[in-house]
Amino acid sequence: MGPKTKLLPLVMALACCPIALVAEPPSAWHGPRVIIIGVDGLSVDGVATARMPRLRELMARSAWTLEARGVLPTLSSPNWASAINGASPAQHGITSNGHLRRMVEFQPACRTEDGKFPTIFGVLRADYPASKIAVFHDWGGFSDLLEKHAPDVMRHERGPAKTTAAAIAWWRENRPALTFIHLDNVDHEGHAHGWYSQEYYRAAEAADGYIGQVLDMLDALSARESTFILVTSDHGGTAHGHGKNSLAEIQIPWILSGPGIAPGRIAALVNTFDTALTVAWIFGLDPPQCWIGRPVLTAFRPSLVAAHSSGAARAPFPDCEVHLAAAKD
Repeated sequence: MGPKTKLLPLVMALACCPIALVAEPPSAWHGPRVIIIGVDGLSVDGVATARMPRLRELMARSAWTLEARGVLPTLSSPNWASAINGASPAQHGITSNGHLRRMVEFQPACRTEDGKFPTIFGVLRADYPASKIAVFHDWGGFSDLLEKHAPDVMRHERGPAKTTAAAIAWWRENRPALTFIHLDNVDHEGHAHGWYSQEYYRAAEAADGYIGQVLDMLDALSARESTFILVTSDHGGTAHGHGKNSLAEIQIPWILSGPGIAPGRIAALVNTFDTALTVAWIFGLDPPQCWIGRPVLTAFRPSLVAAHSSGAARAPFPDCEVHLAAAKD
């Protein structure tokens, strides 16, 4: 089914229609909006032990699991790549951070024109050329994982405070369809002081504050109810590092809120490469054949999943359809 004819999911309609009530910049995107906050190195223990009131507030209205799994090796590049690529290192070929050996050790299963394995950013750009896409990353290496042409803005800021502030400012001005905010302070403290240290937990608490700033921004714009927010990580850690095969390293939080979400613990297994497929499902995108993940449909209300499958989403929301059709052209 081609991009011009696919049916729009009901969650797309729920996500975009309330935004029409909010004062917006000219030429604003009227489809779903997704913000992914990636907290590098945030372990399940970190979520359970640190004081993270804003994350707990978000979890109360989210579909969530603290037993999602990353990929091996438990390093940042392979895991963030898997999250945005919808596939594992066996498909995308990224097996290290590139320090001691090549980051891409073998030919990917498929590649875009610029030689990258296709990411959710490139797939959204190809299907909705007029959409706005933003990436703000605290870790410089994140930009090596995706197509350079896909985001409207891809900015490396030094430190989580500047990264969050830049992302919020750009979001306020542009209301992008997809935003990725990468925070690196938790991983830094894990390496410096240990994953079970007080310094590590304080870094997790600081990250909670940055998550809260994003939530406060959405609340101030009356956009929280119409925006999908996903908070996740790439890996946990043990002692002063990560990269091995323990559950403490491979298990990660995965927390999704937004319109049509069924709040509560997700009983089904969630893999980090399901992230891209879930975002693609929200936008009604056809995933590339080389993606192996699956959308986390148990995170959504069953009635919306059924409506998406039956194509019943189009009729009740004609205005949103018009906006989205225009965004494709």
